[in-house]
Amino acid sequence: MTGKLYLVPAPLDFGCEPPLPAITDALPLGTLQHMARLQHWVCENAKTTRALLKRVDAVVPLAQPIQQLHISEIPREWHKKGAHLPPPDIATAKSLLAAALQGQDMALSSEAGMPAVADPGSSLVRAAHILGVPVVPLVGPSSIVLALAASGLNGQGFVFYGYLPQDVQAPAQRLQELEKAAHKTGQSQWWIETPYRNAATLQTMLKVLQPNTLVSIASGLTLEQMQINTNTVAMLRQQNCQYGEKLPAVFGLGKGA
Repeated sequence: MTGKLYLVPAPLDFGCEPPLPAITDALPLGTLQHMARLQHWVCENAKTTRALLKRVDAVVPLAQPIQQLHISEIPREWHKKGAHLPPPDIATAKSLLAAALQGQDMALSSEAGMPAVADPGSSLVRAAHILGVPVVPLVGPSSIVLALAASGLNGQGFVFYGYLPQDVQAPAQRLQELEKAAHKTGQSQWWIETPYRNAATLQTMLKVLQPNTLVSIASGLTLEQMQINTNTVAMLRQQNCQYGEKLPAVFGLGKGA
């Protein structure tokens, strides 16, 4: 009998300056209790996972000291390919999932939010299904769900792109393509940006999008500095909105009147 692969969400404060909110503000006790008992982890970065587990240990004591936990990192090439690929490297996946294949429960964690959503862990989840390892998502924050719910844009039909490709030669053209899709289909269009690209993305949107297009920007979700603003491009131009380079943001486009 195989163990299970638990998808362990992380608070949305990764990379943010202290003081950080209490981990109990983002993760329920049940999730923290699962995290405390799991001894085999797969993650993007072992250092940040240890820091997360240290925060968990302050609330729910870990089953083993952090130094004795088995923590493996997702291969770097999986970071670049994401989930839009042929079947994952099963040999590598078997190595990462060895404990589960031997009957022990495991954890897959993300740097922030829910693993496998705009996250290289999706390749491991796909491999787990191929190998017959049950996958169990735990309760925790998801930036796209929070941003969508608070936006007022179409939450019945929407498209989430994760991070837009950074090698796009003409970001203005890409934004106009998303705008066209929003107006044609009525589906809201969503993506995440890294903090240092927030200001440039907003300025490009205000420059090239139609005045009646709806734009939603949610930054610092779950944090004290959280900002959520939905308005037409025309109104946002008048507001002179400012979004810093230290908080991750989720952007959305919707069909205007």
